[in-house]
Amino acid sequence: MRIRKSEERDLPRIMEIYAHAREFMAAHGNPNQWGPTNWPPEAMIRRDIGTGNSFVCENGDGRVIGTFYFSQGPDPEPGYRGITEGAWRDGSPYGVVHRIATDHSERGIGAFCLNWAFEQCGHLRIDTHGDNTVMQNLLKKLGFVYCGIIRVAQDNDPRRAFEKSSQAPAQPENREKA
Repeated sequence: MRIRKSEERDLPRIMEIYAHAREFMAAHGNPNQWGPTNWPPEAMIRRDIGTGNSFVCENGDGRVIGTFYFSQGPDPEPGYRGITEGAWRDGSPYGVVHRIATDHSERGIGAFCLNWAFEQCGHLRIDTHGDNTVMQNLLKKLGFVYCGIIRVAQDNDPRRAFEKSSQAPAQPENREKA
């Protein structure tokens, strides 16, 4: 597998992957994260491609099998300033991943994408819907630590915030409320 920046020609395939992801999430107990709003909208993905923040994962045959948004810097996700019921572990510049989705044609696509993003910056933050246990389990498996709750602009559902940092001291993962 390899990661590259998305191009305009990838848009139809990216939207297919998001449609598949909505179906997958609904079938696995998470119908509300993207389903009701048909998230993410095509106009947003076009903007992400234009800003260079949209990425695709290709398999060995060059087929696009995953997609995600990635940005990094001192404050790439202003919404993360308002974390509640916890705190971020590392205050240094970080990368953020949003809208990660795969077609589930191969094992390990999501892990490959998240590991690639972490390798770019050594400090990564991500959030997910409370019902998205598939993503939460993947994040924990990859060494991300639950940090608290954030809110997103598209709805008022709380999102569970996770962080992985090569600089933060190790903390027990039992900070999360059962």
